[in-house]
Amino acid sequence: MSKYPIKKEFFPFNRFKPPISKVFLKIAVPFIKTPRYIYKDKVLGVKRYEIASYDGEKIECFLFSPQGIGEKAPCLICIHGGGFVLPAAGYHYKNAMRYAKEVGCKVWFINYRLAPKYVHPIFFEDCYAATCYLYDNADTLGIDVEKIGIGGDSAGATLSVGVCMMARDRKHPISFRFQMLPYPFLDMRGGSESNRKYTDTPMWNSTLSKRIGPMVKADKEDAFYVYYSPVEAESFAGLPTAYIEPAEFDCLHDDGILYAEKLQEAGVAVTVNETKGTMHGFDIKQKAPTSIEAVSARVAFMRKMFEQKS
Repeated sequence: MSKYPIKKEFFPFNRFKPPISKVFLKIAVPFIKTPRYIYKDKVLGVKRYEIASYDGEKIECFLFSPQGIGEKAPCLICIHGGGFVLPAAGYHYKNAMRYAKEVGCKVWFINYRLAPKYVHPIFFEDCYAATCYLYDNADTLGIDVEKIGIGGDSAGATLSVGVCMMARDRKHPISFRFQMLPYPFLDMRGGSESNRKYTDTPMWNSTLSKRIGPMVKADKEDAFYVYYSPVEAESFAGLPTAYIEPAEFDCLHDDGILYAEKLQEAGVAVTVNETKGTMHGFDIKQKAPTSIEAVSARVAFMRKMFEQKS
């Protein structure tokens, strides 16, 4: 029985702690495949792409398109979580498919390269390259460049914020409608109250955060480091409107709150949906009432942002 009052609706994941180690990743990751059901949805088309990253290596992307959406559609760039070391899980694909159908947008799903084989900043460059590809090929892909949002959970949130900052710093012409960030991983300093408090929570905890650090190999002296720990950025000006969804019993809870405060101080509009009785990655239990409510809130936010006039 968990010592934290996490809602029972998340069983058995409210008791699960990922066995993150180099040995586990080496054995398990090759067997985690893209689920075949993504091709079987009756109202959702999906196409697979292999695009060149910054170094010429190929990365996999999927474009989910609701039937009848038209040739100049809004699009969500979706970046999955997994601590920079795990591939997309089934619920990441299911969330992406639900966003496409319920928001009424296309979804560009990026399968970036993972640590420990590929270290920082490769996964950031992969996501940035995939974003640039989407923008450069928007007409062919049927996407309205004035209606592009970006989002991801956990490490996917880190990468989403990082891409927003990279686009701003590199003066890319893309203008994101929003950043959508469930239980985001944004402060690598490890000094927050939630990070100190939740060392053994299910699904993710600060012990696991410390464990992935040596695998990611992010150098604090590197100019790229700020994208890995974006709350440490010197400026938050010019970043898009944000939806931030901290989970209550999560070592990363305070990351989301701090990032929201920094955005608000910079004059960026922020919606904070602080879920209660939840742990990190709670929406892995898709049919839990709290998960349904949270995903519905994300959908409502994205629909509102896409419907706003530029």
